[in-house]
Amino acid sequence: MKNLIHKIRGLRVFVLFLKEMRQSRRDRKFIAALILPPTVQLILFGFALNPNVTDLRLGVVDDSRSVLSRELIAAFEASGSFRVKTYFASPTVLGQELSAGKLDAGIIFPPDFARQRERGETAKVQFVLDAVNSNTAGIASGYAQRIINSFNQQFFKSEAGVKLDGATTPLSARVALLYNPGLRNSWFILTGVLGILLILNGTLVAAGAMVKEKEVGTVEQLLMTPAAAWEIITAKIVPLCLLLSLDIWLALGVGWLVFDVPLHGSLLLLYCAGVLCVLAGVGLGTFLATFSRSLQQAQLLSFFVNPPLAMISGATTPIEAMPMWMQAFTWINPVRHFSTVARGILLKGAGIEILFPNLLVLMVFAFILVFFSARQFRKQLG
Repeated sequence: MKNLIHKIRGLRVFVLFLKEMRQSRRDRKFIAALILPPTVQLILFGFALNPNVTDLRLGVVDDSRSVLSRELIAAFEASGSFRVKTYFASPTVLGQELSAGKLDAGIIFPPDFARQRERGETAKVQFVLDAVNSNTAGIASGYAQRIINSFNQQFFKSEAGVKLDGATTPLSARVALLYNPGLRNSWFILTGVLGILLILNGTLVAAGAMVKEKEVGTVEQLLMTPAAAWEIITAKIVPLCLLLSLDIWLALGVGWLVFDVPLHGSLLLLYCAGVLCVLAGVGLGTFLATFSRSLQQAQLLSFFVNPPLAMISGATTPIEAMPMWMQAFTWINPVRHFSTVARGILLKGAGIEILFPNLLVLMVFAFILVFFSARQFRKQLG
């Protein structure tokens, strides 16, 4: 056993590995770059990337001035999705406020709103939305329809004087919300953003480390050592992967403490998937660094690569909402596969038997990126 340890210590790749670890440990800016950005970004993404709509500014034109209209307005406010900002004398003024961007929605009650209901007719109300932001408008429209449907049910209950239940209604539907009963959007965002951060940090840190070697001139010094090209590359990539993999635990801690993200599956399996994602990012960063002479050039190149990876990954928006031709490109995106694995493990408790295809694709792309980056770096060393 002692002979084996002495042999390992005598390997050139092990000596280079220790050299890289010591060098990284002394660089305080490098350590800070590993810890601070992912923590801040996770918190910002978790709060900022939230499609849920609350406190929409609602304008009201109540020509009915009836108890029924006031009850419906109160139902809108009680939902938490709408907040009555102002009452207007006419629909024209309300339309002007909507056009100026001072309102998000408006509700207009005709003068005979309550009388329609008293005559046994359907009481009609007009609901208008500022649809410049189509996503918000679509969500708000669904909220409004849900509030009106709920109001109708309550109204019919009070009017009939009996309690409606599954025995007296022709159809009773019970909705079960699986995997995220509270509909907490931060769980969906964080499990997707984690992959983006691992790729992004891996790319930037690896590119910065490699370019720094060029600027300082240590690449020429490495050429004078008896180490082979693969030993030099391995000694550079492995420490970066080990240090960046700490971001996985950091991100999980932030998700658990700040956003109460659950853990229903294997932490070890998630860590292995995260290491593959980090490896893909390091390989991509190393590959970009071989075409860069300065850190600014490397960052500029990563700007053309990382945003598309994030946008077509399904990390923050459903892949099904993308055009068919764009969905095909997501299959060659490592972030997509890591997001699927992270959500499967954390939220669904899925195991390797379900996630194996995604893990396999993630592994293949990680090694492809490392292979081409090592090949390009070897050419420069030659």
